[in-house]
Amino acid sequence: MTRLSADDLIYGYINGIFPMADTDGTLYWYSPDPRAIIPIDTYKPPKSLKSTLNKRLFDIRINADFQGVMRACALPRRDGHDTWISEEIIEAYCDLNSMGMAHSVETYIDERLVGGLYGVAIGSAFFGESMFYLEPNASKVAFHYLIQILKQQNFQLLDTQFINDNVKRFGAIEIRKAQYMNLLKKAISTKAYFTETEVEHLFKHIS
Repeated sequence: MTRLSADDLIYGYINGIFPMADTDGTLYWYSPDPRAIIPIDTYKPPKSLKSTLNKRLFDIRINADFQGVMRACALPRRDGHDTWISEEIIEAYCDLNSMGMAHSVETYIDERLVGGLYGVAIGSAFFGESMFYLEPNASKVAFHYLIQILKQQNFQLLDTQFINDNVKRFGAIEIRKAQYMNLLKKAISTKAYFTETEVEHLFKHIS
C-alpha cells in the first residue's frame, strides 16, 4: 500500500473524509454522521478568555513551525488517550503545508512554542485537525485568532469533525452528513485566502 500523500488528503477533504491512524500506524478514513462544525459568524470568545486576550500574554504566529505544532499535537494526551497522528500523517500534512494548503496558528511566550492548532484550507472551508497547549489558554487564544482570520477572509465553513467538550466550548454543533456535504460543496467552490501578509495586517486591528 502506498504512503499517504498530500494529494490523498486533498481528495479526502473535498469528498468529506479524513484520515486517522490506529495505534499500530494503520490509517483509516472517517466520515462522521452527524458531523461537527463551528459556525464562524456566531462565535464569541468565552468570558474567561477575554481578560487573557486583553493582556496579550502570547505572541501569535502563522505557519512559523507547522511541524512543531503537529508533533506537539501528536504527543500523548493528558486524558491518556492515544494519539491518532502518526509519522505518515505528519509527513503528508507537512507536504500540504509546503503547498500552502495546511496552516498552523501558534502561540509563543519568550520565543517558546506553548500552544497552537493546525488544519487544512480548501476554498472557503477550513478543516480543523488538532490543537495543543503547554500553558493555560494558549490553544484557546490560537483558536480565537483562527476565527478572526476566517471571518476576515470570508471563510464559510469550519469543520471540526467530531463533537466533544473541547469544541463545544467554542460553539460547535452537530449537523447531518447530507447537510454537511451541501455546505462543503459550496465552500470548496468559493475562493478564500489564508495568507500571512493579510494575517499580519489583521493582527494590528484585533481588539
